[in-house]
Amino acid sequence: MIRTVTATRYVAPLREGGSLPAIVEADDDGLYVAKFRGAGHGAKALVAEIVAGEIGRALGLLVPDIVLVDLDPALAAGEPDPEIQELLQRSAGRNVGLDFLPGALGFDPAAGFAPDPGLAADVVWFDAFVTNVDRTARNPNLLVWHRRLWLIDHGSALYIHHTWRSPAEHAVRPFPQSRDHVLLPYAGSIAEADERLAPRLGPDLLASILADVPDEWLAPEHGLADADAHRRAYADYLQRRLAARRHFVEEADDARIAA
Repeated sequence: MIRTVTATRYVAPLREGGSLPAIVEADDDGLYVAKFRGAGHGAKALVAEIVAGEIGRALGLLVPDIVLVDLDPALAAGEPDPEIQELLQRSAGRNVGLDFLPGALGFDPAAGFAPDPGLAADVVWFDAFVTNVDRTARNPNLLVWHRRLWLIDHGSALYIHHTWRSPAEHAVRPFPQSRDHVLLPYAGSIAEADERLAPRLGPDLLASILADVPDEWLAPEHGLADADAHRRAYADYLQRRLAARRHFVEEADDARIAA
């Protein structure tokens, strides 16, 4: 179960993020990179952050600890920037935070850090499974911390949930975006990654991850009447995608071999 903390101090904005994430201090004395519900991407990005992030962790990938962050809009009063004030006021209630990794550096292929081929293949497989379109050389969303590779920023994953249009058909599609994956040049066999990773995912695990998504982020829409209907839609989509994974595995391996 994901922990819940209460934000006690807005420390600093992280301007490089399009959704204005920020470092906040919480009542457990921890520092977290907060992603706000009131940002332009809305609650969908927070759902993807939890679901994809916790799937990544279940696969053995390094994802900073994820917490739910309760935010009192009174924190906005101490911020001189009107844009930040408005963001905090719109984000009253529950948000997402990732454990802040002090001193971590963004992954840069030119910096000489080369991930293990097996790890790189695992990340490519994972991103294809959760349809994460945001792990490119332009925007790797990877950190190097203590010489280990950490995965961050999964708000663009699971983009089916923006429309829920034809989810059964969408679930069986390949993932051509794998050819632009920043780690593809380092990756070993994606088929071998599939053998390692797919057995770790099952209905009970997915259900436990989806149970951590707050009900208030799953408002009725697209024919889904309540939070439980949303959770069933996510679970069905992910199970279908896992069953049809051959399509995205072959796509990624073909792109790797052709590179």
